[in-house]
Amino acid sequence: QVQLEESGGGLVQAGGSLRLSCAASGRAFSAYRMGWFRQAPGKEREFVAHISRSGDLTYYADSAKDRFTISRDRAKNTVYLQMNSLKPEDTAVYYCAATLIGTVLAAQYNYWGQGTQVTVSS
Repeated sequence: QVQLEESGGGLVQAGGSLRLSCAASGRAFSAYRMGWFRQAPGKEREFVAHISRSGDLTYYADSAKDRFTISRDRAKNTVYLQMNSLKPEDTAVYYCAATLIGTVLAAQYNYWGQGTQVTVSS
């Protein structure tokens, strides 16, 4: 069992930055690969970033790779998404999720947080 809780979302102007946090319960956090997804109104859920169990390997969607950084702190059971140079098209609900498989497919993730709203004004 893994419980995930995102925080750090909010309203930011275009070009600004936000850091999202995802706090996970239990020591089993270290057994999971972690991902960030986002979903805008009327659109399907979109992969953003993925990080390996050790944190040594990361993978990004093309829309994120030059601006976003995923990291994890195993001692704190927390995953982060640092978002820089934000654009209005980044506006979405952002979710963190846990999986035992290295995948970008939302259906392959076993546990999900409740989401945190990110709004980027133009």
